[in-house]
Amino acid sequence: MQKREQGKLGGAGGGSATQTPKRGRPFGSVNNSTGLSSATADSVAPQCLLGPSLQVHSSFAEQNNKRIVLALQSGLKSELTWALNTLTLLSFKEKDEMRRDTTPLAKISGLLDALLQVIDDWRDMALPREFQRAPRVRTLGTNTPVSGFGNEYEALGVIDAPSHPGSVSVPSNPEASSQKSMVSHHPTEWWFDEDGLFNLDEEGRSEKQQCAVAASNVIRNFSFMPDNEVIMAQHRHCLETVFQCVEDHNTGDEELVTNALETIVNLAPLLDLRIFSSSKPSYIKITEKRAVQAIMGILCSSVKTWNCAAAELLGRLIINPDNEPFLLAFAPQIYKRLVDLLSVPAIDAQAAAVGALYNLSEVNMDCRLKLASERWAVDRLLKVIRTPHPVHEVCRKSALILESLVGEPQNKALLLAYENAFSEILFSDSRQSDSFARILFELTSKPNNKVAAAQGIWGM
Repeated sequence: MQKREQGKLGGAGGGSATQTPKRGRPFGSVNNSTGLSSATADSVAPQCLLGPSLQVHSSFAEQNNKRIVLALQSGLKSELTWALNTLTLLSFKEKDEMRRDTTPLAKISGLLDALLQVIDDWRDMALPREFQRAPRVRTLGTNTPVSGFGNEYEALGVIDAPSHPGSVSVPSNPEASSQKSMVSHHPTEWWFDEDGLFNLDEEGRSEKQQCAVAASNVIRNFSFMPDNEVIMAQHRHCLETVFQCVEDHNTGDEELVTNALETIVNLAPLLDLRIFSSSKPSYIKITEKRAVQAIMGILCSSVKTWNCAAAELLGRLIINPDNEPFLLAFAPQIYKRLVDLLSVPAIDAQAAAVGALYNLSEVNMDCRLKLASERWAVDRLLKVIRTPHPVHEVCRKSALILESLVGEPQNKALLLAYENAFSEILFSDSRQSDSFARILFELTSKPNNKVAAAQGIWGM
């Protein structure tokens, strides 16, 4: 529990007291050995920090911040394109660039809400038709030739009348007029249909989609900026929007889902899922359970990069004890999927799974018991150490997970079957020898029964 508290204070995703590099930055970009905070590391060695940041000169912010917000809110194609292009350029920083006298863009009033509105507009348009509210059938004036609801073209037989979705064009000849009563009209009228009212053809929908993706990319860049983290982690509309994008990963735009997922991963150390049941204004009815279900859907998807991000997200969310009740409700599915990721040849998937299991094993005794009883869990953790994983930290955390599991008396009988494997690593891997010496000592020095006493030879 001590490690979890240190990780929470340091904002690290791996459960340690040092700062964990964020997604998008190379491993080792932050000096972990010195234990500096992110702000100190930026001031000492800014050339080592890659990835986007969201800062602009104060003079530019004062002159253009209102224009950017108004351009996003206008919905005009030219203004929207200019604003998104400007924000995208401002979100990029060369690794050798030094920016001083700057203002975080997330602190500009209304900017974050304006970007979220761009995404919400696209999501409302992309919503499947069967989930939309059924239109109300118009009955007023149905017996009159001109009702005022668009039927005058049919009633008067106007030639070259504009065709609208949901309406039926009727020829002006008498034969067709006599058969008018036999034509069945669709209940959906043209003024309810988005294509008829707003003239959004495929090209227009594609442009709206591109704007939404660009806005999500800017919001993702917001999350890399330390000054923006607290604002975004406490912004309910922002969290609801990104979680809804993650929830619809099967039908949504892949780049939009990826940007939303990385935004949540960056904000995870400061995220409290109870915000979805707070008194803050809600735009999308996302609950704590739906949020965790969205993460589980990504974790079990067929996209490997999404699996890694979801595993990393779970490991960071569990650092906050307030999130435990919502995550532990899905503990069996989480353990099973994380253990499956340990068998994936990709080293990034193994690293993400080990990091999440490391934090989960520190929660309580029940977590350690369930993880130890999960099939193949111990075997695959040993395989990560024996291979070994290219990143030594992953091997170290794997050994610490086994050390946490053996600390529970109920797990000793199960882990005694791996005594020979533990002793082999003890003598063959000098870097992990201390951990496995403690494992063997704990496993055999305090036997609970006669069988364990007969098998135990270490520490007697």
